[in-house]
Amino acid sequence: MEPRRDRGRGRRAGAGAPRHAAGGPAVTWTRSPGPGSGRARTTIAAVQGLAVVLSAVSLGATLWKGLEEPGTALAFGVLIAVGELARWGAPGRDREPAPLGVAGALAYALLGETAGQATHHGALQVVAVCVAAALVGSVPHLAVGRGPSADHMARRVLTVAFAAVCFQPLYNEGRFGAWLGDGAAYALLLVGLLVLTALCDAVLAAAMAHARTGWPFGPLLRDELRAMSGIGSAVCATGAVIALAVAVAGLWALPVFCLPLLLTQLAFRRYAAVRTTYRQTIASLARATEIAGYTPQGHALRVAALSRAVGRELGLSEPDLTVLEYAALMHDIGQLSLVDPVADGATAALPAQEQRRIALLGGAVVRQTGVDAEVAVVVERQADPYREQPLTARIVRTANAYDEMARGEGPQGPLTALERLRLATGRDYQPDVVESLARVVSRGGVTLPPAG
Repeated sequence: MEPRRDRGRGRRAGAGAPRHAAGGPAVTWTRSPGPGSGRARTTIAAVQGLAVVLSAVSLGATLWKGLEEPGTALAFGVLIAVGELARWGAPGRDREPAPLGVAGALAYALLGETAGQATHHGALQVVAVCVAAALVGSVPHLAVGRGPSADHMARRVLTVAFAAVCFQPLYNEGRFGAWLGDGAAYALLLVGLLVLTALCDAVLAAAMAHARTGWPFGPLLRDELRAMSGIGSAVCATGAVIALAVAVAGLWALPVFCLPLLLTQLAFRRYAAVRTTYRQTIASLARATEIAGYTPQGHALRVAALSRAVGRELGLSEPDLTVLEYAALMHDIGQLSLVDPVADGATAALPAQEQRRIALLGGAVVRQTGVDAEVAVVVERQADPYREQPLTARIVRTANAYDEMARGEGPQGPLTALERLRLATGRDYQPDVVESLARVVSRGGVTLPPAG
């Protein structure tokens, strides 16, 4: 017997409170302390603590000894500060929101000469200048609550220190000149060091995300490495070009060779604006069934939030997660084609043939909207026998059923829904997906829009 559903009553899924990003379907995720939370806090504290200690030691040593080549240090400090001032995007939403500042920091870490004159600044001075300039450039953003996150700053300090430690001691001892000279081999060395630095940053980013969320490390690292092909490659290339150009032309090369990265940053900003508009359009389409009274308020967002979390738990890549999220948002849109809407949008309780008919109608609607065809496929196949479905469709099916079963059941709704899903794993739902959903709900902190 199906539980009574009350559209006007709110409920919580799991232990968390609802929250989602305004203006689009993207959902902000937090996690409540779980079995491994102590180890996670230790990992994050260790990384951030190492960055703080390294910053303090570098600033103290530089103040004690004084700056080597103060003009060069000031020029790169200004470049890094300007890059931080030009920061764009919200903290945590963009992998590299301050590309110009990062490129300037990497260029200073790999700087060996200025207009043919050898430099003598060491790794500690590199870290000190980069930290001080980044803090100065972040002040306006901090004042309005949009400053860089602690994780991002810790990664910046550690990756710049890694590049400086790999380059400065050996260069100042004359090893690179003796081994490679000043030709193409030297340029390749800088590129190789930047690639290693980018890999170091990707590993740190994935490790900290894994510690905070508990999501599998492998897929997180894969997404970070994939992101390097975008703005990350432009940052590394600009850092190498600046270091080489300043070595030949002096500090006048800084504004000239920063211009391409600034234009790239503007292009990425426009691309991000287009993607935001795209998300807002899909979110508006997803609300059509709610406005028409076919589905309860917030149902599509709750299913999308749960689906994305389960997809992360199962190790889906970022492109697959995007398709999954969009399909989950639009999974009920086929009901707009029905003459008699399903009460409270409870399609999980319908006969299998009726579910498939609604799913096919939904896929047809999605295809007419111009949304990615992969999204339409997931919507169309969400009601197929689960053994014949792609993984994304299995996730949407399970998340939708969970939300419908738990709605209106009070505090015991999530537990009751999970129990019913487990009992149906041999027939209707994939066991791995159900268990992943159970882990997501048990951790709590997954923030979902309330019903009603």
